[in-house]
Amino acid sequence: MSGERGERGEHASARIVEGYARGGAGLAADEVWAVEAHLEVCRGCRDRLSAAVGAGVPAVASLVDTVWSGLEPQLAATAPMPRGRRWSARLSRWMTPTMVPWLAMVVAVTLLALLLDLVGTGSGSGSGDVSLVLLFAPVLPVLGVAASWSRGLDPAYELTASVPRAGLQLVLRRTASVLGVVVPALLVGGWATGVMVAQWLLPCLAFTATTLALGGIVGVTRAAVALAAVWAAVVVAPTLAAGRTAFALRADGLPAWGLLLVLGIGVVIARRGAYSVLGAHR
Repeated sequence: MSGERGERGEHASARIVEGYARGGAGLAADEVWAVEAHLEVCRGCRDRLSAAVGAGVPAVASLVDTVWSGLEPQLAATAPMPRGRRWSARLSRWMTPTMVPWLAMVVAVTLLALLLDLVGTGSGSGSGDVSLVLLFAPVLPVLGVAASWSRGLDPAYELTASVPRAGLQLVLRRTASVLGVVVPALLVGGWATGVMVAQWLLPCLAFTATTLALGGIVGVTRAAVALAAVWAAVVVAPTLAAGRTAFALRADGLPAWGLLLVLGIGVVIARRGAYSVLGAHR
């Protein structure tokens, strides 16, 4: 955001503050989103905005004063938020309540795959047999990412999509919360079955990055569902039918996964502005 330098970094310019005070009609969409996010953390710019509203739009300032005079006595009488709810509010910055059952399901699938591997349905990586932990590793985090951005599963979708921080920052936070649950479960599964860490970790991260990259074009949920379906049809079904690990899951395929991960991250960075529009929430 173009502007002056200050103790909190770069502040909003006078043009942006005055334009926002008049309703943002003369500002670009990305400038509006940027200044709203900046105002949340910068008191100096909020004071400048208040002064601009008072000078340039006195009717709005009068309305705000009227509303505040009615709310102030009620706010003073309101009990502070309980400590438990404070933790819940902080947690909501990283995930939604609808993600919890989906993450539990992902962990359950991982444990079931591990159990089947250990009892002999699958085997680590020794004799060419299929490790179910390895087979499901790429798509497990994708399921959690899809749930975290599903319009039908999130009752607060409209509120989430409209806040200033509903862009790439929130996408990465929710993705990190999914990986924070899935990766430790896969780490245990890989250790127990003898699968090399890179064999499941690289596909896991590459699939997640590709989901986010495509999500900026067709929507995160649609991208996650499409990639999971392609993986099931192209890799899972043929691998289970043949009874041997596909090339994509062998150590020889790791460079391709690394390249896919780098490309996915590059696309996400290049199209970071796409996650601030409603299409990314589909």
